[in-house]
Amino acid sequence: MADIVEMPKLGFDMAEGTLVRWVKSEGDPVNKGDVLAEIETDKATVEVESTYSGVVHKHLIPEGEIVPVGTPIAVIGEPGEEVDVDKLVVKDGKETPAEKPQVKETKAAEEPVKMVEQPKVEAALEGTEEFPGGVKASPVARRMAEEHAVDLKKVNGSGPGGRIVKQDIESFLEKQKMVAEKAPEVASAEVPPAALKIPMPVFTPAGPPPEDQRIPLNRLRAAVGRRMVEAKQQAPHFYVTHEFDMGRVMALRKEVNKLLEGTGEKLSVNDFIIKAVALALRQYPNLNASLQGNEIVHHGRVNIGVAVDVEGGLLTVVCKDADRKPLRLIANEVRTMASRAREGKVRPDDIEGSTFSVSNLGMFDVESFVAIINPPEAAILATGSVLQVPVVENGEITIGYRMKATISVDHRVSDGAEAAQFLQALAPYLEEPMRLML
Repeated sequence: MADIVEMPKLGFDMAEGTLVRWVKSEGDPVNKGDVLAEIETDKATVEVESTYSGVVHKHLIPEGEIVPVGTPIAVIGEPGEEVDVDKLVVKDGKETPAEKPQVKETKAAEEPVKMVEQPKVEAALEGTEEFPGGVKASPVARRMAEEHAVDLKKVNGSGPGGRIVKQDIESFLEKQKMVAEKAPEVASAEVPPAALKIPMPVFTPAGPPPEDQRIPLNRLRAAVGRRMVEAKQQAPHFYVTHEFDMGRVMALRKEVNKLLEGTGEKLSVNDFIIKAVALALRQYPNLNASLQGNEIVHHGRVNIGVAVDVEGGLLTVVCKDADRKPLRLIANEVRTMASRAREGKVRPDDIEGSTFSVSNLGMFDVESFVAIINPPEAAILATGSVLQVPVVENGEITIGYRMKATISVDHRVSDGAEAAQFLQALAPYLEEPMRLML
């Protein structure tokens, strides 16, 4: 027995859809699960799979037609089977309208059936659904109303039950045309005299607008894109933010850099962050980890990846064993590797083996941001600028240095409580930075 395919409901609030394209033509064999057609909703174009197997006997809806959910759109049956659409289209107790065309397929020895003309298909659609907003109208009438900006509430329906059909829209448009032709020219009279005295501003461009430029992705940008898409799609990120008191870091950094004057060396805020993160990770090996298959690998070494902006993309240089190195050595290594990266002379060892990453946008006056995890790592820390802000200390308002940091964590490896505890463990290293010097 043949089956009727209806316009599916592809979303909670979907009332109708546009049949964009028939993937299976009339006479094509189709299996359950094969893509039958492409349907366009308000949000996307979706491939609709067939729920039946057999042969596509007839398309009941032409391409480009807007039809309500539940409207019959195709007939699928066995090869050579006679198909009577009037008897088939019975869904939820509602039978096919009397004017629905009868579609029959004959065996090869019988006389070929004449194709149903488009006007008849439109007639079959008249009165099948209610127009959104409480006004009964056919899909064809609705489309015409949208094209001509017609308010359907002002149109009298002549179809069954007062439904608005194609002819009603045509009559309404004809009446509008006649009224417009007889109406006097009143455009100038409707404009207030005061408005006529105000000259319209005229913008005269200095020259032609610049043309669009097409810049192909370089290999680095393409690689970054692939990895970030992979990370964002496959790793369920969550984020935790903490604000740190950076007053003592700023004071200590100033003193150390004064001692390093004339050596060509200096410490950055990021160097303090790298060292502090490395030491805090010793207490939280679950964040100094990666997910490999069904196993979480806790890395023995603490290798901190440092994001570096380079021409045409982003690279992560790796400070290996950062928990074991003094601040001055960390600063020299990171500065040297970042310089090589920006000069295009990066070494493989510079960018391999990171177990946790830090991304710092503080030099760009960024208050805070979130970063995408660098796979296969389990987490990344994003830090903003150290800002002078009003703070309350001992019940009094004073000026303090504060920095916001947000950790992004793979929820398959860790959870919010552990991430928050890590940030708490990080605070003593940044708020009492002499710990980093020991």
